Amino acid sequence: MDWVNVSIPQEFILLGFSDRPWLEFPLFVVFLISYIVTIFGNLTVILVSRLDSKLHTPMYFFLTNLSVLDLCYTTSTVPQMLVNLHSTRKVISYGGCVVQLFMFLSLGATECVLLAVMSFDRFAAICRPLHYPVIMHQRLCLQLAAASWVTGFVISVWMSTLTLQLPLCGPYVIDHFLCEVPALLKLSCVDTTANEAELFFGSVLFYLTPLILILISYAFIAQAVLRIQSAVGRQKAFGICGSHIIVVSLFYGTAISMYLQPPSANSKDRGKMVPLFYGIIAPMMNPLIYTLRNKEVKEAFKSLVARVFLTKE
Repeated sequence: MDWVNVSIPQEFILLGFSDRPWLEFPLFVVFLISYIVTIFGNLTVILVSRLDSKLHTPMYFFLTNLSVLDLCYTTSTVPQMLVNLHSTRKVISYGGCVVQLFMFLSLGATECVLLAVMSFDRFAAICRPLHYPVIMHQRLCLQLAAASWVTGFVISVWMSTLTLQLPLCGPYVIDHFLCEVPALLKLSCVDTTANEAELFFGSVLFYLTPLILILISYAFIAQAVLRIQSAVGRQKAFGICGSHIIVVSLFYGTAISMYLQPPSANSKDRGKMVPLFYGIIAPMMNPLIYTLRNKEVKEAFKSLVARVFLTKE
């Protein structure tokens, strides 16, 4: 079959919020501040976790991975968004679009797996405290972290290939502020029903499987905590898991509402707003959630700041 105006585009136009021009400057300011806070917050978690020997534990090793992930996550989208919000010519090159699509999918899938790994770490710490050092040894931690990143890479290759192999028809206008799968499928010249079904199946498999593992881990954790006689002990156990539960809720709540809900009359606006939340707001909030609720991190941060000022003096 011959398609009219089918080719590999040189660039795409990202409409973003151009239908609401009065929003562009406020959004530029908000995204810029959010990006700066995200960089500062996650770099702080990474530095504190690496420089304080008391935090050289599996929990903070995985937290460091999460911070690196969040830094990459926001950097893959926010700088381009800021450029387009500030410019009248809102474009992205084809190569830039492919890279952005791959990175966004890869990092999102990696975070799904990493959150499941972190829940397993909490399960081992609370349900198997005496065997915890043996179970969560350094080699296993490295293997689990590597498995998270590799799994995200593999999933992204598969989903990106499914999306990019479709022929695209001009005009190459993406009604979004980033190159994401649903937005690119709308540019296809062919019926995308089969692709959408495969991508939906992949989303269910790769989003819900880690979520189910997280829920199973916390079911065992809840049983173990309820057996603790001391109220202080129960409070401490729930405190250890509280930050992770909040992060999981933020990430999965928005991701599921984006990928696992059927289209609706509000799906256009939802398709734009939901990625803003789990691609910008959640990475900004994660270090705040972990630091504000964690005495060890706050003490390590104070110690680091004190050392910096003493060194300057």
